[in-house]
Amino acid sequence: MSLELIDLLAYVLFGLKYLAIILAALMLVLGLDDLFIDLVYWSRKLIRRFRVYGSHERADEQLLYSVPEKPLAIMVPAWQEVGVVGEMARLAASTLDYENYQIFVGTYPNDPDTQSDVDAVCRHFPNVHKVVCARPGPTSKADCLNNVIDAILRFEADAKIEFSGFILHDAEDVISPLELRLFNYLLPNKDLIQIPVYPYAPEWWGFTAGHYVDEFSENHGKDVVVREALSGQVPSAGVGTCFSRRAIASLLEDGDGIAFDVQSLTEDYDIGFRLKQKGMKCIFARYPVSDPELALAKDWIVGMNRHFTQVICVREHFPRTWQHAIRQKSRWITGIVFQGTTNLGWSPRAVMNYFLWRDRRGLFAYLLSFLVNLLFLVLLTMWLITLVNPEAWRFQSILADSRLLSALLWINGLMLLNRLFQRAWFVTRFYGIFQGVLSAPRMMWSNFVNFFANLRALRQVLEMGDSRRVAWDKTTHEFPALGQPQGKPLGQRLVERGVLSEADLQAALTSPIRRSLGRELLLRGLVDSTQLVKVLAEQQDMDWAPLNPFHIDPPLIEALPKRIALRYAVLPVAEEDGTLVLASERAVSQVSLGAISRQLGQPVRCCLAPQGRVTLGLRHWYVGRQRNPETRRMMEKLARHADDEALLERVCQHQVLFGRLLQVRGMVPPSLFNQALIDFDPERESLGEHLMARGIITKDVLDHALEEQADEQREAYRLVEEAT
Repeated sequence: MSLELIDLLAYVLFGLKYLAIILAALMLVLGLDDLFIDLVYWSRKLIRRFRVYGSHERADEQLLYSVPEKPLAIMVPAWQEVGVVGEMARLAASTLDYENYQIFVGTYPNDPDTQSDVDAVCRHFPNVHKVVCARPGPTSKADCLNNVIDAILRFEADAKIEFSGFILHDAEDVISPLELRLFNYLLPNKDLIQIPVYPYAPEWWGFTAGHYVDEFSENHGKDVVVREALSGQVPSAGVGTCFSRRAIASLLEDGDGIAFDVQSLTEDYDIGFRLKQKGMKCIFARYPVSDPELALAKDWIVGMNRHFTQVICVREHFPRTWQHAIRQKSRWITGIVFQGTTNLGWSPRAVMNYFLWRDRRGLFAYLLSFLVNLLFLVLLTMWLITLVNPEAWRFQSILADSRLLSALLWINGLMLLNRLFQRAWFVTRFYGIFQGVLSAPRMMWSNFVNFFANLRALRQVLEMGDSRRVAWDKTTHEFPALGQPQGKPLGQRLVERGVLSEADLQAALTSPIRRSLGRELLLRGLVDSTQLVKVLAEQQDMDWAPLNPFHIDPPLIEALPKRIALRYAVLPVAEEDGTLVLASERAVSQVSLGAISRQLGQPVRCCLAPQGRVTLGLRHWYVGRQRNPETRRMMEKLARHADDEALLERVCQHQVLFGRLLQVRGMVPPSLFNQALIDFDPERESLGEHLMARGIITKDVLDHALEEQADEQREAYRLVEEAT
């Protein structure tokens, strides 16, 4: 080796020594910062363990049931989310232990596939509403949410209600069964409520998706808990966040009708500070439940802690590829570090500035971690060379004659062990020991991802000249997708089956009297109720069964309270393996079935029944003394001729539920009608009185609908009199 090269290597080692001292000193500062959070967390946990939980029982889910359900709105921005929204709505309807909520999905005029998918979802779930944004997409998430809030306010005006909470979710979120009950319990006393977010763990080799597991576990297990305790401020994670009505009203007032900053890439993060500055109450709610059936399903793995795993939280998949992770994190960095510094500045409160520093230190910390990793790899390579080739040139170690560097490295080494322990602990408590062990090698990968995300964010800001001009960069979402239920219309199905001619279908569709198509065909004698219900069941992917409403076992009637039967227009017809089978003339939403199941304390399922059979059964079994004398005589005569199927068929054609009549006539939109049903008690008032009291219909509409229903009943009376 030439002397020139030897001299060069000597200078390099000399430089590496002082670079190592500088890097070690800076790492010490960051390490002390993290150590402070650790000490506060564990000290606080120890104090609460003996002072709070030593003398008080931990609250569980029973406390959440003590508060009546308030109306809640879930806001979901959706750009190119085909299949994802449907799966979210299905899971929410089947798992949420709550009924009084509506989902508003923001779509774009230039995204017809997502719009079509949401339309299909709306047909199956009446509490899902499509919102079409004013501008073509993709705009920022904030812009989409502003359009959604406008739609929510219009829905409120039409439905004559006020939502107590406005909840942020993405289309791929999996929601805990008790999430809405937790928000409902805390509202309106809290203005921003954030629950933990836990990513789904990937395969062991999926380090990119896996590093999200590590970061969120520690952040939402410890860091945000300390932040709330010391500052009273909680940053929104963008999902699993609930805003009170007071908070949304305040944001709308500040923005002159626009709640979210459309130029911010992390509008949810900014809002946490804006609300805190207004003196509003922000909390991070880690609320465990004792019943595993009410927690999100998880396979039990060694190391898990039930207090951690059975917490009300949001689960979702995060980017699995390097490119998508870089894009997502660079958006976060641009929004929090660059835009946050410009928009929020610094606070007059020292403790708040401390946490602002922690939010923004990433731009510096990730670069530092990257350089430390590179330096470590260089020194490791040099050590390996001398190990493999003992005859190679040897240079003095950079640690020689430097007590300062040695001390710094020892201290930083201990702090690194603490960092590895802290992260592994919080990962293990939720995911199990295997993921906890993987968090150590994933920490280095996390440093590389964050470093290159910083570079991308910095490059974008420099190119645009202003951080607020950086465009929204949407990342891909992952969710097990539903098929697209683009069902054929009823009339077309009947024509294809040969039950109906095209001419007869057109005549029925153009009838001057506004009725549902199925009932119009029945009254014209073009189909019978069995043919109709078979096609409806096929269209809605449901079971069906013939029903004679007079041949129901009385114990089944006793099993279903009157208020449930009349409110949801269902009739109990059988019990199969502990499941109560309910008959209905139209599909009952999964949200309503879930509410019925919870009230009865047993599983329920729904099947379709032929036209008028359920309506007649409700009048026979449940209306009782409310019937007028004429109706009573008709029901008594029908009961005596219950086996006359032909008579039953003709009479049932004129049995129309009041609510169904209003919807078919266009007097009340289905979405508003379903919302009005949530607080309807048929044992205290009639449906018409309830709708009128809510301001959804007028007295004239009520009188007109009642008269039309009475006309149908008079025709049924005539048929019964003629036959008997």
